[in-house]
Amino acid sequence: MPQEPSHEAHRREADKNTKDNPVCCAVLIVSDTRTLETDRGGALIVEHLTQAGHQIASLEIVKDEQGTIRERLKTWCADPEIQVILTTGGTGVSRRDITTDVVRGLLSFELQGFGELFRMLSYEQVKSAAMLSRAIAGLVIGSEESGGDTFIFALPGSTNAVETAMSNLVIPQLPHLVWERMKEDS
Repeated sequence: MPQEPSHEAHRREADKNTKDNPVCCAVLIVSDTRTLETDRGGALIVEHLTQAGHQIASLEIVKDEQGTIRERLKTWCADPEIQVILTTGGTGVSRRDITTDVVRGLLSFELQGFGELFRMLSYEQVKSAAMLSRAIAGLVIGSEESGGDTFIFALPGSTNAVETAMSNLVIPQLPHLVWERMKEDS
């Protein structure tokens, strides 16, 4: 009988664990023009997370301002209950698109495969325009004083991009990512 690949066994174990312990997430919308009422990207992230059984600890919107984005993310990373932060907006190449730079400055390490896979999937939809995305993900390693480890995913603001990232990358692997960090504490 063939042995199950280890990534599948890990994913199955993680899924089993998160049924009893849903992942606690915060969602940050970065936009100079949208409001909570007019933004669709953040709402789509929340929809995907809740449908997958995860909890939403906070949903906020901030302007494309480096200090404001950094302070909100640092506050959430210091909250031991929040395991994952997802941002939407500010990942392009315009002068005001600074979310990626702020997130990268907070990360202990980057999940390089996330950005690579996201752009690969985006290429199938928007062809060479996929290179304009600077979507990024990684981990902020916390301390006992400052809270636990926190994954951050910085997604573009377009609903098509959010749908691609959430459906194909984030939701399928979120329990596995969190479980991998939690099991080290056991």
